[in-house]
Amino acid sequence: MPNTAPSSAIPLADHAIDRAAHLRRDEAWLDQAIMADNVQIMIMHEGLPLVTGGQLNGPSAVVWLGPQAVSLSPKAHRIFLGQTERDEPVFALELPASFSLDNSPIAGLGVFPDLRMALSGMNPFDAGLVATARAIFEWRRRHIYCGACGDRMKSAEAGWKHVCTDCGTDSFPRIDPVAIMLVVKDDKCLLGRQAAWPAGMWSCLAGFVEPGESIEQAAARETLEEAGILTTGRAEYLFCQPWPFPSSLMIGLIVEAATDEISVDPAELETARWFSRDELAAIMAGEHPEVVRPRPIAVAHHVMQAWLDRTAK
Repeated sequence: MPNTAPSSAIPLADHAIDRAAHLRRDEAWLDQAIMADNVQIMIMHEGLPLVTGGQLNGPSAVVWLGPQAVSLSPKAHRIFLGQTERDEPVFALELPASFSLDNSPIAGLGVFPDLRMALSGMNPFDAGLVATARAIFEWRRRHIYCGACGDRMKSAEAGWKHVCTDCGTDSFPRIDPVAIMLVVKDDKCLLGRQAAWPAGMWSCLAGFVEPGESIEQAAARETLEEAGILTTGRAEYLFCQPWPFPSSLMIGLIVEAATDEISVDPAELETARWFSRDELAAIMAGEHPEVVRPRPIAVAHHVMQAWLDRTAK
């Protein structure tokens, strides 16, 4: 059986950077680093990075700025992302909603595009750092107030922590684990389709892991809820992927089915059906007459391909 690819080979999961967490509390160093000549600064606005390109199916790249980026707005929030292998400090700055690109010194350098399109065309370095910055900024946007006393939170540790200004409660970025499972039985696999998806697109079943559940239990529960399929309890972990919409961790699994009669919950799926290995091969090759595969940026694409590769004749 072929070895499963490491998570670092999955889109958004490759980080060619040292997060240097030991420097997050050193405010003096951070203030000096963000003004250094070799600093690399990513600009974000309302959750979107400044990039070149960003068109459908086209290449895109982060517009990395130097210390001049700090002067764009005194209200910008910063995150220290880490250091490159050349010890270059890397930051992300989120500009306020009132910021106007057209009336700024960086007008014409790039655009704030649709993020899914932009990520699909980025190199692994840019995509991984965009995913990290986006997830942190989205967490900050959704956790302004203390969950213990309701007072306002303030940023700490270079953007990686919140501290309540009243009771001192610490808050850290949350991650929502999601089981992405290809349910298989003999030489066939189960795919589902949601009504909101583009025409013809089918994918793996998926669902959030609930409190008190293991990943395997969540996969079994979601499979039963969405498609009425009982599983054997076996779930093979493949790889995972950070997914910044807003802050999920997609966990790729292959799950063994015990039954094959489908009963779809219309609140969860529009439809579901079994596909043979040959049909899946046609789907992944882009040659199926009716079914479109998930985009390569999605972990479901790689789960489907992993099962197909190991069952190749």
